[in-house]
Amino acid sequence: MGTPDFAVGPLRALLRFGHEIAAVVTQPDRPRGRSAKPQLSPVKEFALQQNIPVFQPEKIKKPEAVKQLQSYGADVFVVAAFGQILSQEILDIPPLGCLNIHASLLPAYRGAAPIQWVILNGEQKTGVTIMRMDAGLDTGEMLAKEEVPIAPLETDESLHDKLMEAGSRLIVETLPRLAAGELQGQKQDDAKSCYAKMLTKEMGKIDWTHSAVEIERKVRGLYSWPGAYSFYRGKQIRIFEAQALESEAPAANAPGTVCQIGKDAFLVAAGQGVLKVLSVQMEGKKRVTARDFLNGCRMERSERLG
Repeated sequence: MGTPDFAVGPLRALLRFGHEIAAVVTQPDRPRGRSAKPQLSPVKEFALQQNIPVFQPEKIKKPEAVKQLQSYGADVFVVAAFGQILSQEILDIPPLGCLNIHASLLPAYRGAAPIQWVILNGEQKTGVTIMRMDAGLDTGEMLAKEEVPIAPLETDESLHDKLMEAGSRLIVETLPRLAAGELQGQKQDDAKSCYAKMLTKEMGKIDWTHSAVEIERKVRGLYSWPGAYSFYRGKQIRIFEAQALESEAPAANAPGTVCQIGKDAFLVAAGQGVLKVLSVQMEGKKRVTARDFLNGCRMERSERLG
């Protein structure tokens, strides 16, 4: 059971290691892009290439959907970013239970967006947890974990790929041990939990009164979506690459003020420190390096973003 790219890696690994996939369960095709045409989920696309049966329930808790799941006779359900909550009735179907591949070191960062929030919060490491699902939100017993370091310039996109690979390795290591009865589940300590809430478009808007370090984390953590953005000369400007400089901007520079312009970058004053901007995209235009942007727009010192 899975929907986005994160779930494709584990599915591919399960096939490579000889597991029989009775079916793939994924979200219904949804309209995407400017055309608004229904698009296949990445998991469905891969499953069809492998000639695996695909089931796409609009609501998985409905009796007819539960009946369909029962009909597969699966030993275990492997879940990775599926996108619907499973009822206790569903959790009870497979003899070996429902295993979730969660992209954090539980109990930290339960919820929908753990990959982004570890970067936004400045964590130095994260990882993947294989968990036996229960009726709670990412609260089940932990069966296996693998740590993944977060690099200094890590984006949510690059971290996603690392965690997908880790999850793929971990699930193929876990399943044989689970079937052999070798694994003892470890209960989560709820006192150490935190919640990785769902992302919104508004979260990408830069508040220049925040520190340069926090703004750089926003640029990296929300790189894939919604992106970190501000406004310049009345139009939205998205920042793709940036570096926080710890040195204090002169007191005369209010947050959001362009305080220095170089050949390959420009500096913007933050609430603390300055942000060195290296790559941008103006509304309605393509992404460009700061050098190309500066050559085209003639930015001046003391102009404001925001």
